[in-house]
Amino acid sequence: MNFRDFLKNNTVYLDGGTGTLLQERGLRPGELPETWNVTRPEVITELHKAYFDAGSNVVCTNTFGANALKFSPDELEEIVRSAVENAKAARERSVSPREKFIALDIGPSGKLLKPLGDLDFEDAVGLFKTTVGLGAKYGADLVFIETMSDSYETKAALLAAKESCDLPVMVSCAYGESGKLMTGGTPAAMVALLEGMGADALGANCSLGPGQLMPTARELLEYASVPVIFKPNAGLPVPADGKTVFDVTADEFSDIAAELVREGVRAVGGCCGTTPEYIKLLCEKTRDISPVTVAPKDITLVSSYASAVRFGDRPVLIGERINPTGKKRFKQALIENDLDYILSEGVAQQEKGVDILDVNVGLPEIDEPAVLKNTVEALQAVVDLPLQIDTSDPAAMEAALRRYNGKAMINSVNGKVESMRSVFPLVKKYGGVVVALTLDEKGIPETARGRLDIARRILSTAAEYGIEKKDIVFDPLTLTVSADPAAALITLEAVRLITSELGARTSLGVSNVSFGLPGRGALNGTFFALALENGLSAAIINPYSAEIMKTFCAYKALKGLDENFAGYIAAARDLPEASPAAGAPPASSGGTGEGSDEELGRAIVKGLKDRAAVCAKEMLRSADPLDIVNGVIVPALDRVGAGFESKTIYLPQLLMSAEAAKSAFEVIKDSLAGGGKPADKGTFVIATVRGDIHDIGKNIVKLLLQNYGFDVVDLGKDVPPETVAETAEKLRAPLVGLSALMTTTVPAMEETIRLIRERAPWCRVIVGGAVLTKEYADMIGADKYAKDAMEAVRYAEEVIGTSALE
Repeated sequence: MNFRDFLKNNTVYLDGGTGTLLQERGLRPGELPETWNVTRPEVITELHKAYFDAGSNVVCTNTFGANALKFSPDELEEIVRSAVENAKAARERSVSPREKFIALDIGPSGKLLKPLGDLDFEDAVGLFKTTVGLGAKYGADLVFIETMSDSYETKAALLAAKESCDLPVMVSCAYGESGKLMTGGTPAAMVALLEGMGADALGANCSLGPGQLMPTARELLEYASVPVIFKPNAGLPVPADGKTVFDVTADEFSDIAAELVREGVRAVGGCCGTTPEYIKLLCEKTRDISPVTVAPKDITLVSSYASAVRFGDRPVLIGERINPTGKKRFKQALIENDLDYILSEGVAQQEKGVDILDVNVGLPEIDEPAVLKNTVEALQAVVDLPLQIDTSDPAAMEAALRRYNGKAMINSVNGKVESMRSVFPLVKKYGGVVVALTLDEKGIPETARGRLDIARRILSTAAEYGIEKKDIVFDPLTLTVSADPAAALITLEAVRLITSELGARTSLGVSNVSFGLPGRGALNGTFFALALENGLSAAIINPYSAEIMKTFCAYKALKGLDENFAGYIAAARDLPEASPAAGAPPASSGGTGEGSDEELGRAIVKGLKDRAAVCAKEMLRSADPLDIVNGVIVPALDRVGAGFESKTIYLPQLLMSAEAAKSAFEVIKDSLAGGGKPADKGTFVIATVRGDIHDIGKNIVKLLLQNYGFDVVDLGKDVPPETVAETAEKLRAPLVGLSALMTTTVPAMEETIRLIRERAPWCRVIVGGAVLTKEYADMIGADKYAKDAMEAVRYAEEVIGTSALE
């Protein structure tokens, strides 16, 4: 049976853990488990067979870390070929009567993608394509992308799978205790991204036990219109009698998983610490539970890497300021490639309360595909709002959509046949909510019914491409009343008809209505209110317009969308009585005041590294370098760090703030007499342990420690214990940090600590990684378990001291 057909009508039972069971069978510390496909095929085959016999429908090949970063092309092909053959052999030998499928298992690369790391998006796509292509070549039935903690890498892997084979693709991410990915993505944001790109199933695995992961699964069920996967760990690893065990029994695990199957989970299994016994009990306890039909959700979502915006809950505001039309300074910034100005505009609009940023860079003097792609990438590094990609150039649209981290809003398509032929394939491939203008080859209809008819035709054509109504937002077009006094009434009626008769979402460019007339703010605000009352879902607006923002806040208050009138009260206090001249942003957001403490601190907090360097240079004209470091830069970093620790700021903002601080530090170092530099607090040796190539966590800790004044000696990844101990001894380092992502490499961490104790007994050891807990760290002899990078920094300061500069 075809897996897609099986998935439609059945609960799919997945397999359980692999790495922990291979350790029990003799996998040595630092040994790559994928090599056992070739060197110990009988062990891998027997493990797969045990899962099939326990009731698994799907067994994942032993290829979690099989990629070109670890293996040569020939080695990789041999490993993937052997992995699929081992799974096939297990399927043939299994005594279970259930349907059986082989999933090519794809895990994370271990790298952060640019701009947060050093792996380019297209290089990541190529990396995953190679492995997926081999899996398809040797007969895998589906692709299972799992344990992803970064939405951008998840997109790269899914895109690679879609572009290199036609197999079904399931995607599962690793959510933390906060219910979010390491890089901040919410379940709703991941549903938007993955469903938009055509994943056959999506869900959550690893990181946590079934009880802790249950709220995440329920949120996925709320939003997803495709089957949801639930594949948690057997709790957390804990020490027991000198061994590592997991704290959730098979009986407890299967009870919780069975409850979620009743609620609608359609693919269920286990991750770290689970065994065939867990799967057997799970199958027995859910045997009589009928699969819950996967119901389509009529939810319009756009997303960034971190969050989703849902249309329909309240009016959605789209900031219009990143657009060269009528903006001389913005045009200059585009021509001069002044990204700092553009980023500042995006940050300022976010602070004004918009939900989405429109991004239009269309100028004849520039290479629009390249500039739009670069602008989208740069904006996503400093703001966490979804973007509306605004272009009439299909090449520019695809360039931006391919690199966009999330599910974008796309502006726009229209009723012309050629427009739909150009845009709809891009929406289908990359996902997105597309703005559809109600015009066609004949122009803009003069009646509301005429615009409704075009909307119907657009919906019909979109369906032919597999694009649902929920992914289309209609723009019935705002025309100026100075040219036609009836224009506003026609547009308002079109909004009402599209909303009531089609049940579709709508958006308008509000300010067009008043073009050519004085006192435009009053007209814009009133028109906006009328449109909202006629059902308008979203509006492209100038967030610096007091009239528009007052209308928005008053509307929410009067419609019961503003609990305790908190938004209205804040707006009444903060908004001026009149808009700034010509609807421009306040002067402070345009780049003045670079030499102030406030501006430098803001640049660091917002991750504006070019601005931070400029501000530091200006401050040096009148301030002592050490005062700038201790009075501005370090407090700004502390503010961001505190936000990270309290889960109000996530990894991308933390890293971009660190980069901005680094930029300011460099300016200050260059200014010191004799070319000197601030003295380091102390030496910190850091490494990813032997057998583990995942260096994301290590690199994050390194960057933050450097910004706090530590001399970091980075030994890299897959580092032998002897090298770490020798370096600590040679440098008399007071601190060593060790990182491991995989359960199979934790024994190498224990061995490294043992050698450090022998050769550098004065040295404190900090450990961290997704598979570790405080109890486990204590068991292997570490001095400190750091659950995140900021905790490592705090401990280092406690041990070494708090003076940033001599």
